[in-house]
Amino acid sequence: MTDQQVGIEVLLVEDDPGDVLMTREAFAEHKVANRLWVVSDGVSALQFLRKEGEHAEAPTPDLVLLDLNLPRMDGREVLAEVKQDAALRHIPVVVLTTSEAEEDVLRSYSLHANAYVTKPVDFERFIDVVQQIDEFFVSVVRLPQR
Repeated sequence: MTDQQVGIEVLLVEDDPGDVLMTREAFAEHKVANRLWVVSDGVSALQFLRKEGEHAEAPTPDLVLLDLNLPRMDGREVLAEVKQDAALRHIPVVVLTTSEAEEDVLRSYSLHANAYVTKPVDFERFIDVVQQIDEFFVSVVRLPQR
């Protein structure tokens, strides 16, 4: 069994408590040993990733699930900062958002998002999508060593 099958550190950047709850449920239902960390705005996301302030002891995530519509600093700005930072750019970022706007898709990929996923509104479908993302990054993809 590889380290990735044992579980990965996942940072969820999401301000909607309902989406946080559904993501937690998807991880729990999938019964994978991944650890899910949650921050609710873009500034906190960068502090977590850079291990600043209250996040000084935070793990380096193996995967970031990033909403675009966030308070304090939106997901597009977070994505740009992460991919411009030599210490962070190797971390895969999956944009997980309600936006279906083509300009958001194009901009996210131009900022080097690793994937763009539109959140389904249906609970069961949402769980399925989160589990598919999880499965892909745990079982299919080879992530950089921590």
